[in-house]
Amino acid sequence: MNLKQYKTYFTEQLSAVFPQTEIDTFFLFLIEEYLGLQRIDLVMQPNFEISSEKQVILNQALSRLLKEEPIQYIIGKTEFYGLPFKVNKNTLIPRPETEELVAWILNEVSQETTLNILDIGTGTGCIPISISKNLTNAKVSAIDVSEEALKTAKENALLNQVVIDFLHDDILKVDNLNVIAHKMTQSLNIEKITSSQTPRNDVYYDIIVSNPPYVRNLEKEEIKNNVLENEPHLALFVDDHNPLIFYKKIADLAKKYLTKDGLLFFEINQYLGKETVAMLESKGFTNIELRKDIFGNDRMIKASL
Repeated sequence: MNLKQYKTYFTEQLSAVFPQTEIDTFFLFLIEEYLGLQRIDLVMQPNFEISSEKQVILNQALSRLLKEEPIQYIIGKTEFYGLPFKVNKNTLIPRPETEELVAWILNEVSQETTLNILDIGTGTGCIPISISKNLTNAKVSAIDVSEEALKTAKENALLNQVVIDFLHDDILKVDNLNVIAHKMTQSLNIEKITSSQTPRNDVYYDIIVSNPPYVRNLEKEEIKNNVLENEPHLALFVDDHNPLIFYKKIADLAKKYLTKDGLLFFEINQYLGKETVAMLESKGFTNIELRKDIFGNDRMIKASL
């Protein structure tokens, strides 16, 4: 089967599930990944013969698409802020809205400034890695509750040639970021450090950033099947009755561990912008700015003390 024939077959199989624009995008991703071809080859090489072995691989990908599995999981990678990232079912797929958050952070600081930055709930590591790649003088750390996600994040740090201090911990159970910082710098006897053992030197952060779980269970019906059935719920959902649980906890920690001119950044639930601002105000934060994303939804907040 040649390239033109397979594209016709591919489109016919997916036409009942996806719009044509998405089908075309999927096909381009797959021929680039598995055949080494580009968009122009659809015009220049329509008779390119696809080997039987490659057809098997393409058909396997097609079967996964028919089950509405994200194309990023199928090829095992995506792009974020112009950088390559590995992704899998242990990590959320980085979104364009989060790229906007990274851009906001980078626009707020000087590239020459030495900064201490902490990302909470790192997932693929897309936020700290993108920041570290653009702020070469920054010391960047990241926390996640999922060991499997951290494994992927570490691979992404190596892939993008940056040094990030990663730590496995549940931020809801953390009361002392000095202990967190101490753990990150220790390669031995980590298990002996407890929350009661405060290191001598206090550690403060110039920037604390988080894109924590924020989708309420009541909003599940708005989530597309490819997300709901594939991406990790641990990183997506919060209880309807306490949707700001992570924001409250991180804000409390930020009050203690931000530097004098430090900044707190959040990606937020689009329906809870006012509530998140009010929560930050109640905890003493000032200069609170709520921003919309490219889709016109309340999505990002910056605050200081």
